Amino acid sequence: MTKKKGVAVEISVTRDVFRLAEVFTISRGSRTEARVLTVQVSDGVHRGRGECVPYARYGETLESVEAQIAGLPADVTREALQGLLPPGAARNAVDCALWDLEAKRAGCRVWDLAGLPEPGPEVTAFTLSLAAPEAMEAAARRNAHRPLLKIKLGTPDDMPRLEAVRAGAPDAGIIVDANEGWSAEVYADLAPHLVRLGVALVEQPLPAGEDDALLGLERPVPVCADESCHDRASLPRLRGKYDVVNIKLDKTGGLTEALALREAARAEGFGTMVGCMVGSSLAMAPAVLVAQGADVVDLDGPLLLAEDRDHALKFDAAGVHPPEAALWG
Repeated sequence: MTKKKGVAVEISVTRDVFRLAEVFTISRGSRTEARVLTVQVSDGVHRGRGECVPYARYGETLESVEAQIAGLPADVTREALQGLLPPGAARNAVDCALWDLEAKRAGCRVWDLAGLPEPGPEVTAFTLSLAAPEAMEAAARRNAHRPLLKIKLGTPDDMPRLEAVRAGAPDAGIIVDANEGWSAEVYADLAPHLVRLGVALVEQPLPAGEDDALLGLERPVPVCADESCHDRASLPRLRGKYDVVNIKLDKTGGLTEALALREAARAEGFGTMVGCMVGSSLAMAPAVLVAQGADVVDLDGPLLLAEDRDHALKFDAAGVHPPEAALWG
């Protein structure tokens, strides 16, 4: 049991699995399903929910994240939570669940509680899985109507894949995610070709621990920090290396820090991208608030699933829409 403002609150954690519409591959491996943790916070009358995706790249497992949540003290509040758990999946799910509970108790929406304008739809990227060039070209043709495609790269054979995607979707915007698979020399060699092919952004080209090599490097295509950026404490290390930061709730540890990181990053002159792990609409719902006015939005997780939550987010030509209260917030 935990207590918030004198009201007993029960926190429960369940494991959920969502089948993907097709195999999803990045340079680190492939998957056929999304395994997530769902946190529910209930006071016996109202219920709040949050979702997180433990990520092995950051040393997280379903078991370790469950243990972090189970270890929270009996008097945890959303404000106290920020200092009790580090940035990461566990804090994200609990933080978002508490926001949801607060809104339902108050009979309003989360953006009202947070003092934010009512959100609207935001155009989102759609991710093409890493595959052979001919397969990626076919995928690009199927999705050529989408305004922005994101390509997973980070291999020795990236250029044939990129050329194939551009051939399949000649009019779409393109961003690429190297998933830490390049070096500074590879970026410099590829940059003229990226410009020629109309690539608007390169996400995390270098390993996070080796990105000092970006200092002083000419960046004709803007570079975005993903694995190198977790929360506001990351920002001093990013100056001079990156042009944009990718805000993901599973990295920041929830909506509370994500909103603070967005404002701090903008104040320091960084562009903002709002991204996601592969999860359900419940995971994306809070991120839609953070995505308002972002330079790049990448909240396509539900579009990659074969199944989703009830009251799933709406995606249409206008983009991803804010959630219904029945889903979150």
